[in-house]
Amino acid sequence: MSVPITDDVASRQTVPIRPWIDPVVDECGHDPRSRYVETFWLGVLGPTATWLLRRLAAGLERRPDGYELDLVVTARAMGLRFTPGRATPFSKALQRCVMFGLAHPIPESGLAVRRRVPAIAQRHLRRLPDSVQHEHARWERTTISLDDLTRAHQLAMAMVDVGDDMADVEHQLLALGVAGAVAAEVTDNITRLAAQRS
Repeated sequence: MSVPITDDVASRQTVPIRPWIDPVVDECGHDPRSRYVETFWLGVLGPTATWLLRRLAAGLERRPDGYELDLVVTARAMGLRFTPGRATPFSKALQRCVMFGLAHPIPESGLAVRRRVPAIAQRHLRRLPDSVQHEHARWERTTISLDDLTRAHQLAMAMVDVGDDMADVEHQLLALGVAGAVAAEVTDNITRLAAQRS
């Protein structure tokens, strides 16, 4: 399948990364580092593209207006090698992000990247194992009560207050028995609050 990553992007050492502004997905989507993405997008996007997307989103969190991504350094940090062209694993990961609608080329030969990931499309979900499809159905049926949210929020804030990394909070909430949808919602809310304060 041909993916519209330009030869220019695939052959450069640095690429401008800009936020992909999408009000609907920005409001309702999932953090690329969330359990939702690990559970439901990983099998579609692939591990390398998923890790790359997580790094791109983290970069946009630190620099909301965008930044220059050093392709060589990023590839090496992920245990890969970057060489110009579209046939390397790292370049293919960039292509997969575009192919699945999580990034798109922009005129100045850079990439616009989603800060939030939409719910997985049914056509992709159907390709996953039955157990993952059933888990997704349970995820969508989960009713979140205010009491559950309040309790999980208090636990998460205590973790953040003692210096725990935001990337670990969702997994720690799950380990404490908080439902996946509740843990994801609370983690997303705290991440957004932190971004608004900075």
